[in-house]
Amino acid sequence: MTRRDDRDDAFRIGFLLLPGFALMSFASAVEPLRAANLLAGKTLYEMRFFGADTEMAQSSVGVLAPIEPPPRSALELDLLLVVAGGDPARYLGNVALVGFLRRMARSGLALGGISGGPFLLAAAGLLADRRFTVHWEHAAALSERWPDLIPERVRFVIDRDRITCGGGVAPLDLMHALIEDRHGPDFARAVSDWFLHRHVDPPTGPQRSSTAARYGIRHAGLIAVLERMEASVEEPTSRAEMARLAGVSERHLDRLFAANLNSSFQQEYLRIRLERGRSLLRQSPMKIAEIALACGFSGASQFSRAFRRLYGESPSGVRK
Repeated sequence: MTRRDDRDDAFRIGFLLLPGFALMSFASAVEPLRAANLLAGKTLYEMRFFGADTEMAQSSVGVLAPIEPPPRSALELDLLLVVAGGDPARYLGNVALVGFLRRMARSGLALGGISGGPFLLAAAGLLADRRFTVHWEHAAALSERWPDLIPERVRFVIDRDRITCGGGVAPLDLMHALIEDRHGPDFARAVSDWFLHRHVDPPTGPQRSSTAARYGIRHAGLIAVLERMEASVEEPTSRAEMARLAGVSERHLDRLFAANLNSSFQQEYLRIRLERGRSLLRQSPMKIAEIALACGFSGASQFSRAFRRLYGESPSGVRK
């Protein structure tokens, strides 16, 4: 992951803060490093904060963080993490930013992204042949834009010189893993205890609650159907095939939806597809016609009519 093996040297981590960066994700990443320095009584981790154009980067809630211009040389750091939130796709046209990340990668610097940060690594072509993750809110837009890149729905991924994290409180788990790797499990546990972080999730832990928890249901067949619905938005699975998946008749499948979700099979599938469409409207530069096809509709008109019925506004209105 890094180029320096001397564990007595301070590990130098840079955070590239994009405007609107997720404050929770940022705090969850930097606070464990601060605590490690405090508990060790010396600087184990040097932190620097970078941005562009101004001397302050504004977070998702308006809090300002002092920043400096990006480093000229990759030798100044051991790891650079891009922290983004909200709408990372809006930075795809930033040629200078993408070029900077590519130069750092060519110089051998370990790079990573937190929350929406991996979106920028993908734009720079730095996630090819790498395992990675991204916040679940951005996963669909990323895969639609780069079909060959499939983010893992996990909390964080460390794949050689690429470190990616879903954001939120998951950076607490990521930093625990990094601190444990450099300073051992006892010290890492002491740092986590500092934040009352008693349960440290493994990297493969899920980002979201289970389907059963989100829907408040226990029927195994119905859970399987809902999971298939979420995974087959672009090419919807037929009601008959879903019934076979659940191990029930089509009529009984309808009764399961009515009893457990107060909805029908068609209504719930449509809601899931439209929810994906709304996410793509907000998180991607795709045309509305392209989003319609990506969500299993025959065209923009059909998508727009269904969207307006559910949300009370048009897809173009949401995009504006």
